[in-house]
Amino acid sequence: MKQQVQPEVQTEVQTEVQTAPEQKSRDVLRLLAAADDADGLRRYVKSIGVNETFSAILRLSVDDREKVLTTLSAEDAADFIEELPNQHAAEMIGKLSASDAASILSEMESQDQADLISELKAESAKAVLAEMHPEAAANVERLSSYAADSAGGLMMSEVIAYRDDMTVGEVLAKLGERESQPSTLGMYIYVTSRSGKISGVVELRSMVLSSHSSPMAFISKPCLSVRDDATLSELDEFFDQHPFLAVPVVGADRQLVGVVHRQHVAEALADNAAATYRKSQGIIGADEIRSQPLLLRSGRRVSWLSLNIVLNIISASVIAMYQDTLSAVIALAVFLPIVSDMSGCSGNQAVAVSMRELALGIIKPYEIMRVWLKEVSVGCINGVILGLLLAGVAMLWKGNPYLGLVVGVALAVNTVIAVSIGGTVPLILKHFGKDPAVASGPILTTVTDMCGFFLILSLAAMLLPHLTVG
Repeated sequence: MKQQVQPEVQTEVQTEVQTAPEQKSRDVLRLLAAADDADGLRRYVKSIGVNETFSAILRLSVDDREKVLTTLSAEDAADFIEELPNQHAAEMIGKLSASDAASILSEMESQDQADLISELKAESAKAVLAEMHPEAAANVERLSSYAADSAGGLMMSEVIAYRDDMTVGEVLAKLGERESQPSTLGMYIYVTSRSGKISGVVELRSMVLSSHSSPMAFISKPCLSVRDDATLSELDEFFDQHPFLAVPVVGADRQLVGVVHRQHVAEALADNAAATYRKSQGIIGADEIRSQPLLLRSGRRVSWLSLNIVLNIISASVIAMYQDTLSAVIALAVFLPIVSDMSGCSGNQAVAVSMRELALGIIKPYEIMRVWLKEVSVGCINGVILGLLLAGVAMLWKGNPYLGLVVGVALAVNTVIAVSIGGTVPLILKHFGKDPAVASGPILTTVTDMCGFFLILSLAAMLLPHLTVG
């Protein structure tokens, strides 16, 4: 139940905020929470939006943060927390008492409950579940047992389903008795047998227009479904092929266990893409936000950067072997980073395609030779084109055709090497159970840099008399 702040306290809050217009959102949240103004806090959170509220709450002390969340009604707090990324939502929930956390979770949909419980530490999760209604807690534990990127892990257990031997009138009466309606209402009502096996689907509109004495089996249509162990890529493919907003999820015996929404699949795909990008850029461990402990953020980054120091030293060692050549033809220094960067770009394109095809199940880790042959074909064509372009630039810029020959051949050959590495390394890493998103980039960069430097400098060493003329 929402509490109303006393008029004199409310005036004090308003005056304090008004006399300091530069005061940030965090101060307003703190003041409203301190005054126990649940209604004012709800309106303010709604007015500034989720992102600004989240940013402001992160800047509060732990005690003030807890005060804000507990001053809001459980329903309002749930509406706010549901909009946050799972890790950050769990971080906030984890700071609350088990009873307060359970109250907020009880206002969420089952999918969000399971996601948050999965993110909590084992002890915290157990304590929160103990405070929830036994039936709801059991449902959350069941949903949490599924793989996160499976149909079971993405589904909601709230689904409107009625037996096929019920009449339309009976179903409409049942719908009218419900205190709350799942978000699937207005789209689909599922029909099941007495044993709970799905047998069909009915649109609400067609049901309303049907005779109230008609059995549900009579007006239902055949229904497509997905297994609870269907992967994210399979769900993506399903929604690409069908215009449905949701699809029922069934167990091995076709028992209806939930429903997956198109929107949730799209969000999961976006989250996976973002996670893959973060890993490729060296953000290891989990999502990072700047309010996290300094040493935690530093440690996650420096572990990646330290490895890159070693790999860069290995690449630079090739240049050290040809210092005399580089000193004799200083113009080579201009083209070393060009060949390295262009080859790296080609390799990263190949990495991206392999990562995408692995995620969708189009290729398997053992198809290395097939992927290599496909990439070599592209690499040869692009390598020749890019090599000729760079050779022309070098000749026009430096006036030496032999310099153009060196950098052009180096880029052409290194492009083939880069796409070969970029296309196959993700498969090799996947085969050995390693995360391709983490390791593919450093391996590709090191190999293409070493090969690019070696090709330019070794070719230059062979043609040194022609390069030093004039």
